[in-house]
Amino acid sequence: MFSYEEIQKYNETDIRIYKYIVSDIDKIQYMTIRELAKELHVSTSTILRFCNKNNFDGYSEFKEALKKEITLQAACPPMEDLQELSDFFTRANSSAFEEKLLFAIDVLRKADLIIFIGMGSSGTLAKYGARYFSNMGHFAVGLEDALYPIDSFWWKNTVVIAFSESGETERLIEAINQFKKKKCCVLSITNSPLSTLAKLSDWNFSYNLNTKRINGGYNGTSQVPVIFVIETLAKRI
Repeated sequence: MFSYEEIQKYNETDIRIYKYIVSDIDKIQYMTIRELAKELHVSTSTILRFCNKNNFDGYSEFKEALKKEITLQAACPPMEDLQELSDFFTRANSSAFEEKLLFAIDVLRKADLIIFIGMGSSGTLAKYGARYFSNMGHFAVGLEDALYPIDSFWWKNTVVIAFSESGETERLIEAINQFKKKKCCVLSITNSPLSTLAKLSDWNFSYNLNTKRINGGYNGTSQVPVIFVIETLAKRI
């Protein structure tokens, strides 16, 4: 019931409301608008604006749609760890998703060099992205860390694709700033459109999943959407 097109228009407060709703969807159907507003520390007007952004005339209509969604899920409930991915692919199966990719597809088609970059788990994704693009016939390299002498090279007609779940990795952001000084076009894939990396980029795709930290702080957020976007871009160009 939340389209990719609408989610891309969300501000920081909208993202917070959205994540709360999808995390506690069973609970929301019994909450009044005042109760929800109090829980999220926002005004009832903010909740109403959120409903309007998602093409509902009011909170009552929104709750009715929510109940129908719950009924559909109850008929064949996915496992908890698959629910977010199911929602993501529902959003991605739309013309809005394809339209979102158009800018990235255009600059990638014109690029002489494509550089994938990330750190930690995102560095592994960078290597995968470069390998997959190369398999599809596009010259690409993958950097697993950001400690390269970017200033000492001349980057002509280069597109950089940066990965970071948080979008706040300091060394990666420093590297992206250096790439931008070299007039590289920067594309990024992050979890939040409000992150520093997303804002620095010429184009950003955000997948908006709930961040998961496990085993003392390691990132357990699913990266399936990242792989999906990598492969989709490679096939489109």
